[in-house]
Amino acid sequence: MAAQLLDDAVATFDPLRPRLTRIAYRMLGSVADAEDVVQEAYLRWHACDRTAVHKPEAFLRQVVTRLCLDVLKSARRSREVYVGPWLPEPVFTPDEDEVDDFTLPLMLALERLSPLERAAFLLHDVFGISFEEIARTLGREEGACRRLASRARTHVRSERPRFAIEPEHGHEIAQAFFAASREGDLGRLRALLSEDVLLHSDGGGKRPAALRILTGIEDVMKVHTALARIFAQSPSRLLRYGRINGLPGFITMEPDDQIQTTALAIENGRIAAIYVMRNPDKLRHLDTVH
Repeated sequence: MAAQLLDDAVATFDPLRPRLTRIAYRMLGSVADAEDVVQEAYLRWHACDRTAVHKPEAFLRQVVTRLCLDVLKSARRSREVYVGPWLPEPVFTPDEDEVDDFTLPLMLALERLSPLERAAFLLHDVFGISFEEIARTLGREEGACRRLASRARTHVRSERPRFAIEPEHGHEIAQAFFAASREGDLGRLRALLSEDVLLHSDGGGKRPAALRILTGIEDVMKVHTALARIFAQSPSRLLRYGRINGLPGFITMEPDDQIQTTALAIENGRIAAIYVMRNPDKLRHLDTVH
C-alpha cells in the first residue's frame, strides 16, 4: 500500500517538476535554490492528503510560490552584503534549442521588485496563471494582485527586448566578441560595442571581478586592454557557444582553470551589455556542460 502511494505521488509530481522548477528559478535566480524548493514541494505533496487536492498542479504552484517567497526574504538580506554586482546563476541552452525571451536583463529587473510583485508578475504575465489563483496563493484580494502585477509590469517593460535578434546573428556576434577579446584585437572589439555598453562581472568575492558595474565604452575597453595582456600569456579556452539566460554567449575555461560564462545583450547590432559570471558557487551546475 505504501509503495502504491509513493508511486502515485511520483507519477503526478514528475511531469510537473520542470514547470515548477522554471517558476522557482525565475523567482529566485538560483538553480540550486530552485531545485531545493521543488524538492521540498515534493515532500509536502507526498505527505499531504492528496485525495483532498482536486487540482494538483495549482496546489503545487501555490506551495512552490510560497516557499520561494520565504527564500526571497533571507536572500534579500544576504545580497545586501554581497561582494560586487549580483547576477543570477547562468542557465545554458545550446543554440539549436528554442530561444527563450525571458532574458537575463529581465531577471535583473525582477530583482528591483518586491517579492509579491515578482510573484504576481511571473505567475500571470509569464506563466499565464489567473489572478483568482494568484490571489489564493498570495493571500491577497484579486484586485490587489492585479495592482501588484501592473506595478511590476511598469518596472520591467523596458527590459523586454524590443527587437528579437535572430539566433544565427547572435551566435556570429558572440563568436566575434570571443575572438576579438581573447586575441587582443582591440580595434575589432571596440567596433562591436555600443558607446554606453555596460559590463557586469559577478565574482561574489571568490574570484577577481569588478566591484561595480562598468559604464561606457572607455571603461569597458580599459578592462579588456588589461585582459588582453593576460590572455597573451595564458589563453582563455572556449568550451561551448550557446544561450546564457536567453542571451547569445559562451562558456570558457579561464587562465585560473575555472569556468566562466559570458552573455551578451545586443541592441541595434551592437553589444549593449556584457554579463560575466565568475563566482564558482554559481557555476557548479555547469560542470557537465563541457
